[in-house]
Amino acid sequence: MVIELIAARMLAPYIGVSLYTWTSIIGVILAGIALGNYLGGKVADRFASPAVLAIVFFAGSLATIAILPIIKVAAPATWFSNMSVMLNFVTKVLCIFFLPAIILSMVSPMVIKLTLADLGQTGGIVGTIYACSTVGSILGTFMTGFYFILWLGTRMIVWLVVAILILMGILVWFSWKSPGRWHLSLKNLIMWITIIAVITTSAIIFQFRECWQESYTRESNYYAIQVEDEYNAKILRLDRLVHGYIVPDVRILHDYLEIFAKIVGYVTTENGTPRVLHLGGGGYSFPRYMEVVYPGSINEVVEIDPAVTEVAYEELGLPRETSIKTYNQDARLFLIQRKTEKKYNIVIGDVFNDLSTPYHLTTLEFDKLVKANMEEDGIYLFNIIDDYKRGRYMPSVIYTLRQVFNNVYVFSRRQDPWLFEGRGTFIVAATDRQIDLTQYKEFVTKGASETAYGHLAGFPISEAKLREYLTERKPLLLTDDYAPTDILAVLLPGGG
Repeated sequence: MVIELIAARMLAPYIGVSLYTWTSIIGVILAGIALGNYLGGKVADRFASPAVLAIVFFAGSLATIAILPIIKVAAPATWFSNMSVMLNFVTKVLCIFFLPAIILSMVSPMVIKLTLADLGQTGGIVGTIYACSTVGSILGTFMTGFYFILWLGTRMIVWLVVAILILMGILVWFSWKSPGRWHLSLKNLIMWITIIAVITTSAIIFQFRECWQESYTRESNYYAIQVEDEYNAKILRLDRLVHGYIVPDVRILHDYLEIFAKIVGYVTTENGTPRVLHLGGGGYSFPRYMEVVYPGSINEVVEIDPAVTEVAYEELGLPRETSIKTYNQDARLFLIQRKTEKKYNIVIGDVFNDLSTPYHLTTLEFDKLVKANMEEDGIYLFNIIDDYKRGRYMPSVIYTLRQVFNNVYVFSRRQDPWLFEGRGTFIVAATDRQIDLTQYKEFVTKGASETAYGHLAGFPISEAKLREYLTERKPLLLTDDYAPTDILAVLLPGGG
């Protein structure tokens, strides 16, 4: 269970954390357990002995060590790029975690065989062993998910598992009743050589772990957080997705943030101090922009991961005395528990779990909750990544928003998104107010060339084209009972 839990965190920087990731991990681990139990039973019937059980523990430790170099080679590899998403993910997980699952699952049948001396007590012995195994799994699950990942990080957890397996192998060899253990024999000599070789190999690999082991700025219960320097900017990466380019003078470098900025400028011409709710903190680029450009504006950020907020303070230059107020909790729970009657003029949706927004923040019920916390003329701006020509994720989000808001507009970074191949970033604006797109263009292009307009503020898609787009893409209504958003965001026709 420990390996299964950390598998998702270790793969997240390469393939994200989607339903496909978890399905692949659980399926592969279960397949490994099934095969390991079968092989362990066969080995136990023919070679049951404490020495063989100890060797299984030692082999399991070496297979666990192998996870670290293999994941660095296999996880980012393009060898499987021509496969479908499902087969791609399953194949990568298979290469990395299948062998450890097999070897570690051989332990239970061996222990049962060595413990079972009286057939009349079969049920009690087998039940006790499986009960103890399950209790160990529960303890490992809770400790890993709640504490170890935060305290140690996934890579050190791998080494902790390795150390425990080696220790168990040694304890089995020295503590299990085995006559002749101390006699000079070829069997005992081989066993001693094996113990020394495993310990020495593990120690050497541990000493040189930096050569192939990934390092992160911080590893939290939610993300592998990496801050990188590039020219005069700092890049914040959460798992495999860039979440912010931060520069000292609070300039906006992300195209989608430029679109946010222009839409906010257009809708706040009569209100220079809007109340803004930012769902998702990331690098705090846009909250800082609002704080500087709109002095007196109220900016509240809901960021579920306190480690991301701390990294923004420590690494990205967010001052601790900022007027931006942060709530480290789930965005939906924040809106449900919010007690003040003050409503927001603008809500910014910029929350990502891999390539998609967490499903419970895309549903009809959540959209109604957002609207209930907005002023009548408020606007909900939603950042989304999808393939415009082939994807069904963005159409489903738009269609669902249209059930709640009178007007939904889409802004593209390109004048004609049909000409763009692959995934792109779009801004969806949902509001009950009417936005005159001609006036919006005039506002944005004032004093700027058409080329500059395209870069700075994106291109609004006309209502006619949007209706045609939704009809063609066959969108789904996303509800709390049915919202396969991570599947829609990852899976594209043709296996893209």
